[in-house]
Amino acid sequence: METRNLTCINCPLGCQIEVKMEGNEVVSVTGNTCPRGENYARKEVVNPTRIVTSSVRVSGSETGAVTVSCKTASDIPKGKIFDVVKDIKGVTIPCPVHIGDVVKADVAGTGVDMIATKNVV
Repeated sequence: METRNLTCINCPLGCQIEVKMEGNEVVSVTGNTCPRGENYARKEVVNPTRIVTSSVRVSGSETGAVTVSCKTASDIPKGKIFDVVKDIKGVTIPCPVHIGDVVKADVAGTGVDMIATKNVV
């Protein structure tokens, strides 16, 4: 039986979680203080995912802004993080930009859109 130790990242408590595994199956999860910690631990040891945050260039801003912050609309496989960053490297979008606007559809072939997290005019 394999044991993995994790620090939960779902809230500021940072619970120290112990996951016992038999092959690729989770047998038990201990150390979490809430159900979110158990869900996080089960997912993290089998299929880790992350939200990616970054920024892309904008053109035509009235305020002089040169970039807009953005993030993936949902989590992506952890192994695709660098592919996502590489895929948006050369992206420039025209102003105005509104929160939730798609900056790059299906970023890095993940099936997830990169969306703006700030308004830029």
